[in-house]
Amino acid sequence: MNTADSQRVASALENLGYAPAAQIDAADVIVLNTCVVRQQAEDSAVGRLTALAPLKEKNPNVVINLMGCMVGVKGGERLRKTFPLVDVFSPPSEPGPLVKLLAEREGLSLMEAETARRFALQDELTTVLNPQAGAFSLPLAETGKLVSAHVPVVFGCSHACTFCIIPFRRGVERSRPVGEIAAEVRALVAQGVREVTLLGQIVDRYGKDVPDGPDLTALLRVINDIEGLERIRFLTSHPSYMTDELLHAVAELPKVCEHIEVPVQAGHDEVLAAMKRGYTVDDYRRLVERIRARLPNASIATDIIVGFPGETEAHFQHTHDLLAELKLDVAHLARYSSRPGTVAERRMADDVPEDEKLQRLKLLDELQAGIVGEINCRLLGQTTEILVEENHKGKWKGRTRTNKIVFFEDEADWKGRLARVVIQKTSPWSMQGTPAAQSKPPVRR
Repeated sequence: MNTADSQRVASALENLGYAPAAQIDAADVIVLNTCVVRQQAEDSAVGRLTALAPLKEKNPNVVINLMGCMVGVKGGERLRKTFPLVDVFSPPSEPGPLVKLLAEREGLSLMEAETARRFALQDELTTVLNPQAGAFSLPLAETGKLVSAHVPVVFGCSHACTFCIIPFRRGVERSRPVGEIAAEVRALVAQGVREVTLLGQIVDRYGKDVPDGPDLTALLRVINDIEGLERIRFLTSHPSYMTDELLHAVAELPKVCEHIEVPVQAGHDEVLAAMKRGYTVDDYRRLVERIRARLPNASIATDIIVGFPGETEAHFQHTHDLLAELKLDVAHLARYSSRPGTVAERRMADDVPEDEKLQRLKLLDELQAGIVGEINCRLLGQTTEILVEENHKGKWKGRTRTNKIVFFEDEADWKGRLARVVIQKTSPWSMQGTPAAQSKPPVRR
C-alpha cells in the first residue's frame, strides 16, 4: 500500500514540474512515507526525521513532508510540536496537502493545482472535478519499466483486530468505484504493466461498505477482461470473508493467479479470541481444505504473530503444530509489538519476554524453511510459466502464478514476457531453471 501511495506522490510532484533528486542534499522536497504497524517501523521513521534536522537547518527552504500512517487520517496536529522541522503532514494515500502547499508557494492556478493532485484517491471532490482520476500515470522513472504494479481498491479497515493500529491510522474501510479501478488498470497496462495486485487491508471485504455494491468477485471479472493484462493478484484476505464464490472466480478467470494470502495469526482459539479475529482454528483448517479442493495447485500464504499478550508455551506449541500440519507455501512471521490506542495496548499486558518472542520466531522460521524446501523440491524437472520482471545480476527474475521466484539465464530480452521454464534447482527461497525448448520471447516491434 505504501509503495502505491509513494508512486502517487511522485506522479503528483512531476505534474507540478518536479523531478527526482539524485541525492537528498540536492532535494527541494523530501517526502517521508511512514508505516507504524510495528514499533520498529515507527522508530525508523523517527530516526530518519531526526537525521533530517541538520539538513533543514542548513537549508530552511527545503520542504519536508511527513506522510502515511504515522500522521493518520486525523492529520498531523499532534505531531507539530514534536517535529517542528516538518512543513506539511499528509494522511495515508493523500498527496493533496503537499501539492496544495507547493502550488501556493509557486502561485499555481486552482486548475493547475487540481490537475496535479488528481491522484489523491480519497478526495471525492477531485474525482468529481476530474472523471479521469483513475487514469494514473506512473512516475517517469518507472514508466515503461514496471512489469507489476499495486492498485489500491479499498482503503482503511473496519474489522479492528485488538492488535492492529490500521483502523486508527488509515480510517474505516472505503471502497473505490469499479470504473475508477478499471481505468487505472488500463492506464497501467498502456504504460507497460502486465500484472496488477489489488490491495486492501482486508481485500475480500471490497464493496461491503457500499449498499448493494459490487464485491471482489465482480471486480475480478471486470479486471480480467482488460486487454493486455496478463495476471491479477489480490491481497490480503481474511478467513471470515473468503467465500466459495471468490474461490470459484479464481479457478475460472484465466488471469487471476492461484495464490491466496490468508493470515491465521495464531494456532490456538484462546489467542484468536483475544485477537478478535472472528474464527477458530478449525474454521481455518476447513478454509485451507476448501481452497485446496477448489484450487489443487494453489499456493497459500499466511501471517503469524508470536508473543501476543497471554500467549503461553502451550498456545505457541499449537501454532507450531498447525503450521507443521497445514504445510503452507509462505508464512510471514512477526513478533507482537504493542501499538498505542489499540485494545491490546489498553487492556492487555505485553507479558511475553522479548527473548521468548525471538525464540518462538526462530522455531517457526526454521520449521517453515523446511516445509517450503519440501514443497519447492516437488517442482524439480517440471515446466512452469513465469512472468519475467527484471534482469537481476545477469539472470532473468520472474514469478510463477503461485508467486514463487524463479531465475534463469538467456541472452534474449525477456522483461515483461511470459516464459516457460524447466526447474533445475530449488531452495526454500527461490528456484533456478532454463527456458523450455519451445519457449522463445516474441520479437519486439
